[in-house]
Amino acid sequence: MTVAQFTPWSALAGGLLIGAGSAVLWWGIGRIAGVSNILGQLLSWERGHRAWRVAFLLGLFVTGLAAGVFVGDRLPFELAGGYGRAAVAGALVGFGTQMANGCTSGHGVCGMGRLSKRSIAATLCFMLAAGVMVFLTSGS
Repeated sequence: MTVAQFTPWSALAGGLLIGAGSAVLWWGIGRIAGVSNILGQLLSWERGHRAWRVAFLLGLFVTGLAAGVFVGDRLPFELAGGYGRAAVAGALVGFGTQMANGCTSGHGVCGMGRLSKRSIAATLCFMLAAGVMVFLTSGS
């Protein structure tokens, strides 16, 4: 994506929907919408609270499919560096998520919304690491 392709209205709409979904989950059943934790708890052997986790993750999947239908191919996707690099990057994200006890959605959207100091620190670390990686990988 380039600056010319950036559409602030769709980004604003997406951010509002994510915030609204997180608020509904928090106010509705008192749960934080951290995707890594929701998925991790769903994959564990621990019983209970599976229905809302499955519904939440299915909602993410269905929403992604619906966005693809309505938006079409206006969102260019290009896997830079190939699958090997993407696998290493995914492993690093998973390691960082485990270290931070949550992912960017949990800390950035929900934790910062609750003014959690731990989430603010984790989000700052996520953003700093992302900026460093962009700097290191975008140079020619």
